[in-house]
Amino acid sequence: MLKKVLIANRGEIAVRIIRSLHEAGIAAVAVYSDADRGSLHVRMADEAYPIGPAPAAESYLRIDKILDVAKRCGADGIHPGYGFLSENRELPEACDRAGIAFIGPPARAMAAMGSKTAARAAMAAAGVPITPGGDASNPDEARATAERIGYPVLIKAAFGGGGKGMRLVHHAQDMDHAFERARSEAQRAFGNATVYIEKAILEPRHVEIQVLGDREGNMVHLFERDCSIQRRHQKVVEETPCPVATPELVREMGEVAVKGALAVGYHSAGTFEFLLDKSGSYYFLEMNTRLQVEHPITEWTTGVDLVAEMVRIAGGEALGYAQGDVQRRGASIECRIYAEDPTSGFLPSPGTISALRTPNGPWTRNDGGYDTGAVVPTHYDPLVSKLSVWGPDRKAALRRMARALAEYVIIGVRTNLVFHQKLLAHPDFVAGRYDTGFIEQHAADLFGYSSVSATDREAIAAAVAIAASRVERGALTAAGARAEESARPSSWVAQHRARTLR
Repeated sequence: MLKKVLIANRGEIAVRIIRSLHEAGIAAVAVYSDADRGSLHVRMADEAYPIGPAPAAESYLRIDKILDVAKRCGADGIHPGYGFLSENRELPEACDRAGIAFIGPPARAMAAMGSKTAARAAMAAAGVPITPGGDASNPDEARATAERIGYPVLIKAAFGGGGKGMRLVHHAQDMDHAFERARSEAQRAFGNATVYIEKAILEPRHVEIQVLGDREGNMVHLFERDCSIQRRHQKVVEETPCPVATPELVREMGEVAVKGALAVGYHSAGTFEFLLDKSGSYYFLEMNTRLQVEHPITEWTTGVDLVAEMVRIAGGEALGYAQGDVQRRGASIECRIYAEDPTSGFLPSPGTISALRTPNGPWTRNDGGYDTGAVVPTHYDPLVSKLSVWGPDRKAALRRMARALAEYVIIGVRTNLVFHQKLLAHPDFVAGRYDTGFIEQHAADLFGYSSVSATDREAIAAAVAIAASRVERGALTAAGARAEESARPSSWVAQHRARTLR
């Protein structure tokens, strides 16, 4: 069993990992950049060490600094969280050389799945369905591949994700420009300009399978998550079960994912991502060789603490259960709460959180990395928290999420809270009728917040005061002004305003 674990990350995922470590009686070590000196994860850890300036390239991406801290503090394990170094094979290799357990997959498996082109080849050999595609080392080869598989096609970065280095091409005359744009973006985002081409599956659902295995070759899947609600190819809402997936389809996809993971010698937690078309056919997209942002909804429905399991496995323990032992109950939904402005193309909205009230109550979980007075910095992803709920069925989970979103109050930065309220109330989403283009298809319904009239100022300020009663009077005044300026009161604020004006 590991005794002291360093978390090579920040924000809400660092807080999340610290909690599981403390429940297991394991000491938690935080690292922080100059921008995160007073952050929540730093204050919650048993020990905390500075690792450099705010830019990630000078702090959270410095393997040498992280290993130096681990050695100095006597950590016997390192958990990378997600993002930053979580899928960089050099970190587990460095851990192996230092005699420190890496809480994640082996470097060889990470390398096998880190290149999308190599992963496609490995999965095809293992019998995993893949989308038609091919190489695109230059514009001529890109055009030849596209002609062979047929338009429309996607140009995709071979060493990245999150929608960066990706271009949809419908016609041959657009290929050259799209090819150069994709390569340029891939180089900037991932330091590698290699791209390849896949057949574009139009209006698909993005469905993923969670796998978990130990070092002895015992591997299970923990069912599926539907992650189709995306903006700029990045997920914002996830749920399980997938509203359109039959038990038979989930079982088949799960078996395929386990087979693919075993084929590359995988252990720890990992996720196979698939595109599911309208006919029910599915195609391998990529494997994320790390913990996923949306892991709480799997934890809700299976009762498995994925972080705790990763730590156990890294400490040499066996999985201890088989596929038949993994059961699922009810439904769960997660909303990613960002400091961003949905009405301005989801641009980040960094700043100081002057008032914060997070939802509570039955079957409600908020994985957050900030508290009142904290600064959402400009240097990192603007994720504030992950709000997730559980219900005995999807209908109950939707009602619970609506209630939780109405309770959530964040003042000082713009957020996507009202966007989530509108999205979850949309008839097509409620009916489970959506795909990866849902946000673009329903932009008129999801955006365009109306302004707040001057007569409502006092009511909004009063609502903010009630929501953040512990904030000092001066901060509340500023918060009320910012609430008016943002012109996007939540339904909770709107209800209070209506009562005040009667």
